[in-house]
Amino acid sequence: MKTQAWLLLAVLATPAPARAQKAEPPVFPVAADPVVHVTVTVRDERGRLVSDLDLHDFALLDEGRVQDVTLFARTLEAGGEDALALDLGLLLDTSESMLKDLKLSHQAAVRFLEAVPRARELITVFFDEEIRLSRYDSESQQGLIERLQDARGGGWTALYDAIAVYLSRVQGTEGRKVMVVLSDGDDSRSRLSRSELLALLRGSSVTVYAIAFPGAYPRGDSRGFAGRSFLAQITEMTGGRVFEPVGARDLPQIYETILDELRAQYVLGFVPAAAPGGGKFHKLEVEVKRKGVTVRHRKGYYPG
Repeated sequence: MKTQAWLLLAVLATPAPARAQKAEPPVFPVAADPVVHVTVTVRDERGRLVSDLDLHDFALLDEGRVQDVTLFARTLEAGGEDALALDLGLLLDTSESMLKDLKLSHQAAVRFLEAVPRARELITVFFDEEIRLSRYDSESQQGLIERLQDARGGGWTALYDAIAVYLSRVQGTEGRKVMVVLSDGDDSRSRLSRSELLALLRGSSVTVYAIAFPGAYPRGDSRGFAGRSFLAQITEMTGGRVFEPVGARDLPQIYETILDELRAQYVLGFVPAAAPGGGKFHKLEVEVKRKGVTVRHRKGYYPG
């Protein structure tokens, strides 16, 4: 899908760190970063994270053409580099279909925040038929836990718009951008269509992790399959993963997996050549010379 010069997104200005406001959907221009950053996760044949690779172990291809990597960094060696700074988005579904899972969802969010290293910036998006966004810096993140525990919801679900809110808020910023979505994947109220949102995600540098809940349908019910499939789709296209906890006992392992990946990632950067025609989606491939490994990363980007 071709990216237009202007895209309809929900965007929200939040001058106070812990103040939540309702998002409104203005139109704003999409700016391209001259350096394309690609966050990469590598696991060996036994599923263990691989964190000891060097630049010469990687080949980065843009539309099948090998690129000169101008930035290479390991998160294990993070020393304040902008490319490694972590901006975290936590999206919590509080709609009617999630009410029976809301307690577990809140518990998952609180425990994740207690375990995750302090992010440079933390953005929370509570959503049902409305979208409520708050911004926290590294010094004010602990104050969010009480708000999570008190969150209540109901009504329809604007999941696609909620994701777009977060994408618009971090668009154009340096560093690793990670979005954790706690939802059943259902959408019943968004202004954006599924295809429009997928186009936005394809062009973004955000890595999506999803904690998928059954929602209104029991596990195994085909009616809940579409939502979980959507969450699997957006995590796969952005280099993240989807998890399906059965109960609270599954949460610690999920946190450990996500946090271990954040600590063992690589960031590769390159300056793309001028793209004739502009706006065409460019497919990215990252190859690793070591045998028996699997590589996850975002699938591409839209050049300026």
